[in-house]
Amino acid sequence: MTATTPGTTTASRTKTPSRTTAAPMSAARTLATAARVLRQLRHDPRSIALMILVPCVMLFLLRYVFDGSPRTFDSIGASLLGIFPLITMFLVTSIATLRERTSGTLERLLAMPLGKADLIAGYALAFGLLAIVQSVLATGLAVWALGLEVVGSAWLLLLVALLDALLGTALGLFVSAFAASEFQAVQFMPAVIFPQLLLCGLFTPRPNMQPVLEAISNVLPMSYAVDGMNEVLRHTDVTGDFVRDAVIVAGCAALVLALGAATLRRRTA
Repeated sequence: MTATTPGTTTASRTKTPSRTTAAPMSAARTLATAARVLRQLRHDPRSIALMILVPCVMLFLLRYVFDGSPRTFDSIGASLLGIFPLITMFLVTSIATLRERTSGTLERLLAMPLGKADLIAGYALAFGLLAIVQSVLATGLAVWALGLEVVGSAWLLLLVALLDALLGTALGLFVSAFAASEFQAVQFMPAVIFPQLLLCGLFTPRPNMQPVLEAISNVLPMSYAVDGMNEVLRHTDVTGDFVRDAVIVAGCAALVLALGAATLRRRTA
């Protein structure tokens, strides 16, 4: 018979951790997560079409909406080249991540030696690869097929378009933590995307806005995405303002990804 020290119970001597210590981030686990997401997307042609083809179709329609005024297309086409990828990546990423949680896949993954940072980085890498394809196709279509005239390098347009798509991915991953259904994930679009769309300077220069709205626009990442595109539209060389805009968009994407990792939940309550 096993002796028991007074005041000590079997339950107290059995160490049952209530919470698993987070594993350090691993490149192998991140790459494995990205590969799994890409394999799943391969069997979802509608999502692929939404991410890759819709921005191209929208740019094509926009070009011929302004068929009688090609200069109008030149003035707003570059801005929309950055906005369309952001919107589509936001929608697809938020819905895809929420689907993982509601199906129980996310809970099973996090029960393994897989940290939240690995998961978020894997998703960002997978959708980032698709964002590259999306941005290359949209930029190539706008510049070489639709005749979008830019003073600067088309490669700089591509860079900003890619950063915008990555920002949309980060925002989608972040807001998916607060949605309980795919319908709710879509409802976040008016709250997160539309205010930025109205205040980014697409419809009127931001200095012409009411001062409070201008101040709000100064802290919204889409404003700097549009400013970066306009810098390429007007200047032959890389300007200091362009570098600032690109760094701000990239920094916002990294910050939102970090917040997404911090707020990631195993399942939807």
